[in-house]
Amino acid sequence: MMKRAFMVCLTFMGMAVTLLADTVKSPDGRIAVELTMQNGRPHYQVAYDGQELVKPSALGVTTNMGDFSSRLELKDVAVQTVRDTYSLRNIKQSTVNYEATEAVCQYEQEGKHVMDIIFRVSNRDVAFRYRLYPQGPTRVCVVESEASSFCLPDGTTTFLCPQSKPMGGFARTSPSYETPYTADDATGKNGWGEGYTFPCLFKTAGEQWVLISETGVDGGYCASRLLNEQGGTYRLGFPQQGENNGIGSVTPAMSLPGETPWRTLTVGPLANIVETTVPFDLVQPKYKASQEYVYGKGSWSWIIGMDPSCNFDEQKRYIDFSAAMGYQSVLVDAFWDRQIGYEKMEELARYGKEKGVSLYLWYNSNGSWNDAPQTPIGKMNNSRIRREEMAWMQRAGIRGIKVDFFGGDKQTTMQLYEDILADANDYGLLCIFHGCTLPRGWERMYPNYAASEAVLASENLHFSQGSCDAEAYNACLHPFIRNTVGSMDFGGSALNKFYGFDNKRGTQRRTSDVFALATAVLFQSAVQHFALAPNNLTDAPAWAIEFMKQVPTTWDEVRFIDGYPGKYVIFARRSGSQWYVAGVSADAQPVKKTVTLPMFEVGTQLNVYADDAQLQGSVTSVKLNKKRQLTVTIPCNGGLVITH
Repeated sequence: MMKRAFMVCLTFMGMAVTLLADTVKSPDGRIAVELTMQNGRPHYQVAYDGQELVKPSALGVTTNMGDFSSRLELKDVAVQTVRDTYSLRNIKQSTVNYEATEAVCQYEQEGKHVMDIIFRVSNRDVAFRYRLYPQGPTRVCVVESEASSFCLPDGTTTFLCPQSKPMGGFARTSPSYETPYTADDATGKNGWGEGYTFPCLFKTAGEQWVLISETGVDGGYCASRLLNEQGGTYRLGFPQQGENNGIGSVTPAMSLPGETPWRTLTVGPLANIVETTVPFDLVQPKYKASQEYVYGKGSWSWIIGMDPSCNFDEQKRYIDFSAAMGYQSVLVDAFWDRQIGYEKMEELARYGKEKGVSLYLWYNSNGSWNDAPQTPIGKMNNSRIRREEMAWMQRAGIRGIKVDFFGGDKQTTMQLYEDILADANDYGLLCIFHGCTLPRGWERMYPNYAASEAVLASENLHFSQGSCDAEAYNACLHPFIRNTVGSMDFGGSALNKFYGFDNKRGTQRRTSDVFALATAVLFQSAVQHFALAPNNLTDAPAWAIEFMKQVPTTWDEVRFIDGYPGKYVIFARRSGSQWYVAGVSADAQPVKKTVTLPMFEVGTQLNVYADDAQLQGSVTSVKLNKKRQLTVTIPCNGGLVITH
């Protein structure tokens, strides 16, 4: 749906401004995107139910063949309805019916067609990207910058994750996208000086929400970040020069005609943020899956036992543990090549196969971008060596790889991700990335992609008591921010009281056992290596172990029920015909809610996993009343799970 109006020669601060306005609406009419030209510069603004959520914000790109952010003329706007139906087993919703209004806006400069800006407006989301055209004999270009900006209304608060400076932190591995969020903060800040990591969440004074991110990033472009200019105005920023140890350009190069990735805004109530599928709606698979990949649950010793646990006997014990849990895999972490060796790893793989348990192997991504010494190293950064390694893994029956310590967001690194994924598909290997950037539609683009870290994950619970103290707070952020746009390999749901091999020393878990169960549902990833340990078979509550044996890792549907980022969250997820309602709280006061559960029939006998004030968990059976409502209480650091 589009409405067009002409407004000529408005007077603004003594200057004549020529405006041409086009309004693009979502299929349900609730989202309206107004496109304007202001003295040759394209702008857009976004409203939801008539409420302005994004003020007039700049568009355009600057390249080494010309500046296409000014001196432009909008020549034509072609509008159509776009529909797509697709199925993915590895995202929050297994079948998606996508519908959006698409507007292709054609721009000329000095009489030449230089660029299109393509908008897609669905019932939850706004997305745009640029299509650049050859200019005379020029068939390639470098995009030097994007004018793309996002101007939020006055009174907006932020829920943002600051971008790290490059070549800092452990072994100079930053940015590793593992920094803490600030919640309910003011606009006008720029993180630690380098902006913010996607996705970025904002709440307007009108109690509506805006989630800004990007999707469709591959080896043909760089990934981006969000920089604050002033007040509520943010703009797209390219990578920092120092990333990747200075290797590679911060500006992407493309052949023409060529398209940038999509910039996305999910707007409206929190349900829209939680339930959005926009990262996957806008992309297509880049190659066919070489096989039907197996997802599922697994265990890993490293989170409890660290590097020394990566030995033959301990990994054999974890294979036995995974088999006892009915899990499909074990993740063998760093230094396995030295502490186990290739020949003994083949023996472990054979032993696992007898038990119905496959192996994932850890690798260092490194070539020359940081000082991380963990091995195997020098394998994933070289195509010839990488393919030889993957051929060995295929022969040995390895299920997948976990590749760590990437160097940044430059185009050269995006190409490395894509090359690893494409090669791994040739050898039937799933890929998990750590020390890595946010996935940007990769679940649909790359059929053998499993998950990425890109978050302050469970390893920090082992390293820092402060992280344990803040576990519930962070768990009440991730479902609203990081995990909304891509699979999150957190590696949590610990049932140990302590992060130590004997469960008697180390950092102490502050959260309850029910909390651990709830995050197994709240944190979405098709492959989950939980932070459970063999001793949990005897020292954890039997009801908790039984739940962790049964909980799915692939989902058909998600529904937001209640919550507020950083305070508490209650979601429902469906796998097949089975619904799981899960919640956790970081609020100092117990969260007491009467929740409506339309996914269950009246009279259904529900299993309710809940905590008392001392965080002691139990399971009770409750019959759902005629209003399909249940009153629940979640204490701070506690959890809630409801199943049938």
